[in-house]
Amino acid sequence: MSEIEVSNSDIYMQPNVVFSHGKNYLIKANSGHGKTSILNFIYGSSTNYQGRISYNSKTEINVLRLRKEKLSYVFQDFKLFSSLSVYQNIVLKNNLTHHKTQDEIDAFINQLGLEHKRDSLVENLSLGQKQRVAIIRALCQPFQFILLDEPFSHLDPTNIKIASALIQNEAMQQNAGILMTALDMVHVFNFNATINL
Repeated sequence: MSEIEVSNSDIYMQPNVVFSHGKNYLIKANSGHGKTSILNFIYGSSTNYQGRISYNSKTEINVLRLRKEKLSYVFQDFKLFSSLSVYQNIVLKNNLTHHKTQDEIDAFINQLGLEHKRDSLVENLSLGQKQRVAIIRALCQPFQFILLDEPFSHLDPTNIKIASALIQNEAMQQNAGILMTALDMVHVFNFNATINL
C-alpha cells in the first residue's frame, strides 16, 4: 500500500499502537487494505513490515511458544487439515496444550451443531462447518489474545450468536483480549475500540 492509502490509518504510520489484555478491538477496513496482514504480523507468520512489535514489552520472543501459550488465531482460510476428521483437527491443537478436557471439547462440538460431523473429513464440510471447526480449535489452547480474521463470514445468525458467546466466555475466563477484523461495523462483541485501517 502507498503512504497515501495508509495516511488516515489508526495503525499504519502511527508511532505507537497498544492492545491490552481483557479488551476487545475491531479492526475495520475494506478488502485488500491489510486486515489479515496486521494479524499475521502480530502472530509472527509474516515479517514483511517496518517497525517493531513487542509482547509484554519484550521484542525478543519465541514465536512457537507465543503461539502455544499467548496467541490463538481463527484464520480467514481456516488452515484445517482436509484429510483429517473434524475431531482430529480439533484435538491436534489440544494435544499440544492439554487445555481442554474431552467433555469440554465435546460440548463445543455439540453447541456449534457439529456432533453429526464429528468423524467426517474436513474436505467434505461446508464453509460454515469448516469455520465452526476452526473456531473450536482456536479455543483449545490458552491465550492472552485471540485473533479473529472475519471469523463469522460463513455463519448464520444463530451460529454467530453461539460462537461469539463461546469466544467471549473463553476470553473473559483468561482475561484475554479479542482482535477481530471485519469489513464494516459488527456488534457481536462489546468492542472497547474500533480501529480503522
